[in-house]
Amino acid sequence: MYVSARSDYALRAMLAVAAAGSGGGDGDGVGELVKAASLAEVQDIPLSFLQGILLDLRRAGLLHSHRGADGGYALTRPPDEITVGDVLRAVGGSLTTVRGLPAERAGYHGVAAGLTDVWLAVHGAIATVVDSTTLANLLTHAPTTS
Repeated sequence: MYVSARSDYALRAMLAVAAAGSGGGDGDGVGELVKAASLAEVQDIPLSFLQGILLDLRRAGLLHSHRGADGGYALTRPPDEITVGDVLRAVGGSLTTVRGLPAERAGYHGVAAGLTDVWLAVHGAIATVVDSTTLANLLTHAPTTS
């Protein structure tokens, strides 16, 4: 698995939004709206790059945005319902790729036929970790790895 800058930035942004939302008091993870410029500054992410990431996260249904002077971004669900896998898939597609294709589409024949099973096992192991680790786990520094 290769973690791109885009994926890393997306997770950092989501954690910052989740941390701001945890002060909302109602337990839904939606609290203070966070401005893109603030996220970029605090997380040291180029703003123009971050804006595209935030758009992908919004399109994936992980963030919602509010326009205007008091606008910003907030989570659509509580942090304990959004996994690292959700974020990675929203900005990068498949978790594991082989020569640019999703692991399940990597086809081999002859002596290399067993590689498909290896790549699928790698994909499954990665999915297990990222799909069991939520933003809430990361905010408390307690990732769940089985």
